[in-house]
Amino acid sequence: MEEAAAAAGAPPPAAAGDAAEAEPSPGAAAAQRRSLALLAAKLCRWYVWKTVILGQVVSLFICGTAVTSQYLTEVFHVKTPMLQSFINYLLLLLVYTSMLAFRTGSDSLGQILKQRWWKYIFLALADVEANYVMVRAYQYTTLTSVQLLDCFGIPVLMALSWFLLGARYKLMHFIAVVICLLGVATMVGANILAGRPEGEGSHVVIGDVLVLLAASLYAISNVSEEYIVKNLSRVEFLGMVGLFGTVISGLQLAIVEHKEVMRIQWSWKVALLFSGFALCMFGLYSFMPVVIKITSATSVNLGILTSDLYSLFLGLFLFKYKFSGLYLVSFVVIMVGFTLYCFIPTRRAEPTALPQPGGSGRDNAALKLEESDGDAAVAVQLTPGEAALPGAH
Repeated sequence: MEEAAAAAGAPPPAAAGDAAEAEPSPGAAAAQRRSLALLAAKLCRWYVWKTVILGQVVSLFICGTAVTSQYLTEVFHVKTPMLQSFINYLLLLLVYTSMLAFRTGSDSLGQILKQRWWKYIFLALADVEANYVMVRAYQYTTLTSVQLLDCFGIPVLMALSWFLLGARYKLMHFIAVVICLLGVATMVGANILAGRPEGEGSHVVIGDVLVLLAASLYAISNVSEEYIVKNLSRVEFLGMVGLFGTVISGLQLAIVEHKEVMRIQWSWKVALLFSGFALCMFGLYSFMPVVIKITSATSVNLGILTSDLYSLFLGLFLFKYKFSGLYLVSFVVIMVGFTLYCFIPTRRAEPTALPQPGGSGRDNAALKLEESDGDAAVAVQLTPGEAALPGAH
């Protein structure tokens, strides 16, 4: 029988079974194609790369504040971090608090102060003191310690987001964070090999504690910022931080820095550096809520790990730093980790509709719509009756 079948051109029964096992079924092949299509769509969609680009814009603003502040300190011997912060909060007050003052209804300035004034006092206090404590830490500890311990804010931020915002992370998120931290460690190693000046710190333990405190305060501020910009509005956050930040930093300026301010030798260069710092800081505060609204506070904090590297690259020309190839390696490693984190979206424990009182809280809504449209475009490629793969979204 088998010989007759072979003579007729039909494969033997065993050979036919082997051929059936070698070729995947049409359903399995379709599932593989769908998986590859969804993976490619997620990797290539504009939302992921837009998040990466926006995060680097925030890093550049931070780089601008670092370079101008370093110029003031090293060239003109001006050490007035509280004055610099006060100017920033005053700009926020003049722009965003004034915008709130012209609002009416439930999201007007009066109603916000009536309902949530004490919450914004604590938020502004955390924000002001985070900036001040971090600057003070440089006087006690080394640059290497600051760069390493400053990363403590990321796990604190993730923990706060987990408990307060209901964020839920996947394994890939933790892997991405570890990759970013490895990039920071590489950057610190490059500083050591390049012989970058560490400063004249003393009482290292005190300085390290101040860095950890500042990182924790930044985490509290960033989590609060994410909640406010996603549930209320960006203008409300900036307006209230500007209002109470101006008051708190003004009082602290008068108490702790009035002598340093009196000793400033004003010139057009000093004024230009103060203006540059204020504009970069104002741009940072104005733009960061935009990025947080479409991503998360954790994602932004991973993205801005590259800000030190941008400052180092500028320092090669401005402050004659020595170059090390590890700087480029560090930049690539951090960017890979940041992109991986953005590639896998986080989920919420109990997703709820965000309130939109009086039309507020809609900053950059178009960016979120673009992301939804991109997911919808992938979904419509599935034929009727085909279910998406679990975990593909």
